[in-house]
Parts: sequence; C-alpha cells; structure tokens
Amino acid sequence: PVTAGSIVVPLGHVIGNEKWRGSELAQRLQGKVRLIFEDGLGLVDFHLPNRTCILLISEADLVAGDEFKRRLVKFRNASSLRGIVIVEKTPISDQYYLGVQKLVVLELGMVLLPVANQGEASQLIIQLVSFCVREQSRDRGSNPFVGRQRARPAEPAVLQALQRIPGVGRTKALLLLQRFGSIHRLCNADSRELEQAVGQTGAQQIYTF
Repeated sequence: PVTAGSIVVPLGHVIGNEKWRGSELAQRLQGKVRLIFEDGLGLVDFHLPNRTCILLISEADLVAGDEFKRRLVKFRNASSLRGIVIVEKTPISDQYYLGVQKLVVLELGMVLLPVANQGEASQLIIQLVSFCVREQSRDRGSNPFVGRQRARPAEPAVLQALQRIPGVGRTKALLLLQRFGSIHRLCNADSRELEQAVGQTGAQQIYTF
C-alpha cells in the first residue's frame, strides 16, 4: 500500500513507520511529540496531523541508487495526501541533490526541505506538528462563518524551503508566495517576473539558484 489514507492523526501526535524505531530521529522526537509506530504505512515515513505525510530520503537512500525516486513517484501518483520530502544533504550526498530537487519540486510539484542530519529533520517535524496545533486552536475559537474568508497563513514548510534560497529571508519568501502562489510556479518564472516581486538583485539570485 502507498499509505493508510484513512489514518487520522490526533493533534500533537506523529505516526512513524516501524523502520524508524530506535533511530536517532525517533529518539529526538520522543518527549517533544507523541510518537506512535505503525507497520502498515507503506511508502510514508511519518504521518502528521492535517493529512500531511513526511517522506524522508536519507544519505544512504541517495547513495544506494534510484529506489527512492520510484517511491516518490508512486506516492505522488497514488495518494491524495500532502507530501513533504525531507532529504539529507551531506558532503557525501550533495552531488545527488540537484537531481532530487528537479524531480521533487519541478516534476512532482512537492515541497522539498534539505537537512544536514536526522537531528535537523526531527526539528522540522516538531515545528510542523506545532503549527498544526496552533492552526487547530485558532480555527476552533473563530466564527465558523467568518473563518473561511480569512487568508490562510503560508505553510511553514514552504516558507522554510524558500528561505534556503540565497538572499531570501522571511519577508521576500512571503512576497514570492503572495505573487506566485506555489514553489512550482516560482520555479517556472522568468527573471522579469521575479524582478517585479523582489527587485533586480534578488531576482538574479533566485533565478540563478
């Protein structure tokens, strides 16, 4: 199975694939979130609240060959869940990163977040879970008839991905998202369109990246 699509993850919880039990990543998550292991998650590494899945590509996966690419394509084709790809970008795996970036962002239209190690990956997952909790409590306290008209804040995972571009801080990331709507559209923008959003210098840096 690609993923157990009917899984409902309670707020503050993370459901992890059994293969991560005992890993450094799992140990760092313990105590920060409620981590439950399941055997039947298929292609997915971690299920978060709000129907978000984490697919984690380790340094070993990158070096071992193309199996991780088949896994990503299979997930994208067969799942309606939102997938975020976290990839271990280390001195050893760095040479493969551009190929992963092209596949994940341009071809599959998914969010890609590079991390240096499993410790950074755990921090990202904790931030995403915290964001789900904040969103839920905010929505619960709002008027249900007014709530739908409010602009939803940009997802932290997308903002963090944009801020990895040289010269792009939080403000520019928000401007870019406001103008282009998605990382996929941003990647296909020409330098003139980028210039209208962030000026000539910023546009050149983003276009080169």
